[in-house]
Amino acid sequence: MLSPEDRSEDLAARRAVIDACLAMNASGLNQGTSGNISLRHGDGFLITPSGIPYEAMQPEQVVQVHMDESYSGDWLPSSEWRMHFDIYATRPEAGAVVHTHSVHATALSCLRREIPPFHYMIAVAGGRTLRTADYATFGTRALSRAMLAALEGRSACLLANHGMICFGPGLAKALWLAGEIETLCRQYALALQAGDPVILTDTEMDEVIARFASYGRQTGELAEGEVPAVEAPRRRV
Repeated sequence: MLSPEDRSEDLAARRAVIDACLAMNASGLNQGTSGNISLRHGDGFLITPSGIPYEAMQPEQVVQVHMDESYSGDWLPSSEWRMHFDIYATRPEAGAVVHTHSVHATALSCLRREIPPFHYMIAVAGGRTLRTADYATFGTRALSRAMLAALEGRSACLLANHGMICFGPGLAKALWLAGEIETLCRQYALALQAGDPVILTDTEMDEVIARFASYGRQTGELAEGEVPAVEAPRRRV
């Protein structure tokens, strides 16, 4: 039995998942109920239920999935619960997962190619490229295994002939990353229409990745030897 404080926290978490889904669709990152969102919570995670429109979704319909591969409640979890489960099981830094069928990411996923560093923001996913996971049927262990391979050292990937998936420390950052991935995919598709994009070198991307590691931190928060993300102007004293 949950305490009143725990019930309030649980309700807030469920509402946060619904709000994130509504924001995802309102932004154009997803259509209908094709995508899904989850949030690490309790002894597992909360995830959108299968087939219920986000506009009609109620907090009690958001499904608690436990790390013993069971779930609680009267509604089935999303058919893609396995991908979310495996991310939480293998990536302790993951606090929220977003899976979408956004237009440009899905279109490029159908090409089954790795997206090269045509733009330095490719590093936002954690590496020099944006990988595409091998194809497998939706909702299967095979798809989840392919996803985990593509996510090695990354926080986002495309899913062949399917869409994209990414994770972050919380819902806001995971949604932000999904938006960045969709933007990159749109930019790459446009660049290909205009010609052959000039690809950044490994050395250039390694410098970007090193800077990204400290992005958003102040000077006093940098570890010894860490590269500052910003070449700051002189500070007045």
